[in-house]
Amino acid sequence: MTSTDLRAITTVNPATDQALDRYPVFSDDDVERALAEVHARFRKWRTVPVAERARQLATVSDILQARREELALLITNEMGKPLAEARAEIDKCAWNCRQYAQDGPGYLTPENLDTPAQSSQLVYEPLGVILAVMPWNFPMWQVFRFAAPAILAGNTVLLKHAPNVTGTALAIEQVLADAQLPAGLLRTLVIAEEDVPETADRLIGDPRVAAVTLTGSTRAGGHVAAAAGRALKKSVLELGGSDPFVVLADADIETAAVHAAKSRLLCAGQTCIAAKRIIVHNDVADRFQHYFVEAVQSMTVGDPTAPGTDIGPLARPDIVDQIEHQVRETVRQGATVLCGGERVDGPGNYFTPTVITNVTREMPVVAEETFGPVAALIRVRDDEEAIAVANDTEYGLAASVWSRDIEHALQVGNRIESGCLFVNTLVSSDPRVPFGGIKRSGYGRELGAAGIREFTNMRSVWVAP
Repeated sequence: MTSTDLRAITTVNPATDQALDRYPVFSDDDVERALAEVHARFRKWRTVPVAERARQLATVSDILQARREELALLITNEMGKPLAEARAEIDKCAWNCRQYAQDGPGYLTPENLDTPAQSSQLVYEPLGVILAVMPWNFPMWQVFRFAAPAILAGNTVLLKHAPNVTGTALAIEQVLADAQLPAGLLRTLVIAEEDVPETADRLIGDPRVAAVTLTGSTRAGGHVAAAAGRALKKSVLELGGSDPFVVLADADIETAAVHAAKSRLLCAGQTCIAAKRIIVHNDVADRFQHYFVEAVQSMTVGDPTAPGTDIGPLARPDIVDQIEHQVRETVRQGATVLCGGERVDGPGNYFTPTVITNVTREMPVVAEETFGPVAALIRVRDDEEAIAVANDTEYGLAASVWSRDIEHALQVGNRIESGCLFVNTLVSSDPRVPFGGIKRSGYGRELGAAGIREFTNMRSVWVAP
C-alpha cells in the first residue's frame, strides 16, 4: 500500500448479487495512525481500575440492544444469514458484555500463593495492543467474543475483519463510540485482501503490537502463527473443524436427528462448530437417516430478510463453487446423495441443503472441511468404530455425543480428540465456558476465565519476609 492508495472494498449482498457499499482501503499512513492511536490509548486504559472498565463495558450491551434491528439487518445484508440468526448474534454479543462486566473483575483478581514469602501473588496484567484477524460468518460475535474480555483486561484492539463484512466491522467501532468508551480502544483497519499477508506480518512484527488472535482457516492460522513465532509473540488461534456428531445405539433418535440438522445448517452450514460428520450406530442408522433427511428437507431456503427463512445464501460465490466441487467429486467416487446436492439457479449464492451417505474417509466431504450446507452420514458397527471415525481427522475443535445413558456418552466422548465435548446437545459457545480446539483446529482459549487471561501477563510477585 501507498499513502495515495485509491482502491476500495465493495461489499455485495450475497442474496441478490447487488453492491451494498464502497469503502476506501487504508493507506500505510492510515494503518500507522490507527496503530499509534490504540497504542497510546493502551497506556491510559491499563491504568483505569478494573471495576470502572467493567462499568463501561456494560454500557456496550445497552447500545447493542438499542441498535439490534439495524445491526442485524447489516449482518444479513453483508453475509446472508437469516435475520432471526443475526438478531440472536446481537443478543449474544450483548450477553457476553454483560457477563464479563459481571464476572470479569473476579477473573482478574490477584491470587495469593502459599509460600514462605511475606506475600506472594499471581497478578493478571494487560499485554497491550492485540491484533485481531476475524472472519465473516459471525461478524459481530467473533469480535465481541474476543474483544470484550481483552478490553476488560486492559488491552486495546486493532481489528482486521473480513472484507465482505467491512460495514459490520466499522459498526462495531461505532458501537463502542456510542457507548461513550474512550476513543482508540478498538480501531478497524480496512485492508485490501491482496495486502493482508504483508500488512499482518508488518503489524505482528511491530513492537507496539503485543499479541495476535485469529479466527479463520487453518491456512490463515498457519501464516499468522508463523509470523507470531518469528516475533516471539503470543497468539491464539480458533481454526477450522470437521466436528463429529456421534449417535450411539441407545440415543433418543428423533431428538438427535433434529439437533443434527440444526447444527449442520446454522449459518447455511458456514460455521467451524457445525456437525459435519454424522456418525451413527448401525442398529439405529435407518431410523436416524429417515428423521435426519426429513429435518433437513423441512428447512426453508430463501430470502434471508423474509420471515420463515431457515437458510440464506452462502456468503460468497467462491464458497458455492467449493461446496459444489466437493459434492460432485464425492459422488464421482461412489457416494449417494439422499437430498439436495445442487446449487440453486438465479441470483444469490444458494446451495440446497444436502445429505450424503456411503462415504469413505478419502472423499472430500469427509477428508476436507465443508463450509456449507452439506452433511456426511457415516454408519459404524460399534462404539470403537465410532471413536476411530470421529478421531480420523486432522481437526479437533468439538464433538457432540448422544446417548440416553450419560455415563455411556462420556465414556465414548472422553476418547474423542477435541477441545470441547457436548453430550446430548449440539456444540455451541457460552461466555462463561472456555472454548477452543486442538490439532489443526488451533490453540488457546476464548471465553470464561481462561479466555480473559489469554491476553494477560500472569505475573508472579514475591515480597521477601
